[in-house]
Amino acid sequence: MRSICILGSTGSIGENTLDVITRHPHLYRVSALTANTQIEKLARQCHQFEPDIAVVKDAQGAHQLQKLIVHLKTEVLYGAQGLIAATMHPPVDTVMAAIVGAAGLLPTLEAAKAGKRVLLANKEALVMAGPIFMDEVALSGAELLPIDSEHNAIYQCLPHSLATSIGSSSASGVEELLLTASGGPFLHRSIDTLDLVTPDEACAHPNWLMGRKISVDSATMMNKGLELIEAMWLFNMPENKIQIVIHPQSVIHSLVRYVDGSLLAQLGEPDMRTPIAYGLGWPHRIDSGVKKLDMMTLKDLNFMAADVKRYPAILLAREAARTKGTAPAILNAANEVAVESFLQQRIKYTQIIRIVDQVLQEVTAQKATSLELVLEADQQARARAQIVIKGLTA
Repeated sequence: MRSICILGSTGSIGENTLDVITRHPHLYRVSALTANTQIEKLARQCHQFEPDIAVVKDAQGAHQLQKLIVHLKTEVLYGAQGLIAATMHPPVDTVMAAIVGAAGLLPTLEAAKAGKRVLLANKEALVMAGPIFMDEVALSGAELLPIDSEHNAIYQCLPHSLATSIGSSSASGVEELLLTASGGPFLHRSIDTLDLVTPDEACAHPNWLMGRKISVDSATMMNKGLELIEAMWLFNMPENKIQIVIHPQSVIHSLVRYVDGSLLAQLGEPDMRTPIAYGLGWPHRIDSGVKKLDMMTLKDLNFMAADVKRYPAILLAREAARTKGTAPAILNAANEVAVESFLQQRIKYTQIIRIVDQVLQEVTAQKATSLELVLEADQQARARAQIVIKGLTA
């Protein structure tokens, strides 16, 4: 029986992970759950799964949670140290890293250092600190399994020698990786009208049910840019060997092209329980609860190049990927601040990427020689983004 810690249990990935776990009570025990501010939802999860540890954002939330689960033996912690304590809890051997954004970096990195099985749904850990993170995985012997549907699809399509050794050489006949993208809710909307996009419109993804921040990233395609950077580190592939392809149906989740002309794809319903079940069960396959993809009902599978005029975030992500060092951390931090401002209706949708671009130009990237430098770049970018936004909204 594997002992699970879920970082971000009240988000969509966390909830789907718990759904898969409930289908296999003889295989998994939930030992730690963490959330940000959704205290009541976390309390319900604690009553159902009775974890040893539950973690929330701050002391006030911890006090509130403690009152809601007073009859349970669950220990309530809070803050960054609480998150790390949850990942390092002795029974835990598997960590689902599903916290959105930079906040997930430190606890996920600690799990990797400790040699645990890390189910990586937090792409920012590799975007911000790719070389540092992968070095820790190599040193500790941690099992790193990608949970993002695109990276999980690539992982499944790689040769066995590579798929069992993430971060290894891009040899074995692999020519390039193809990340698919739905194109989001504005694939066919006139570019001239994107200034008028509302947060609710940006969060209305046509195929996937996701949190609001990730949904906005999917609309701008920054999500795909971050995935490109993540794929570089996961699979040791250069930026120019990773292509982004629009596939509106979201049936093919990504592909691997080989030098002999073969193109391998992983297909399935757009349901995150598939990659989650793959990670939980690896190297075996377990039931995910996802309905079967009926090939007879598929009318069209369409593909097109990503239009960088519509999705300028892709160019910024490629630029940061080529620069390396702290540039991806700067990109991610500026985007997090800009997206939050858009969701608060302080800025226009089209200003998100303009803000990120300006911050990338104004904050100098350095070599990412330490985690401290990465975190410093993150804070500098956030501060600069706030200044840019203040100038726009003054």
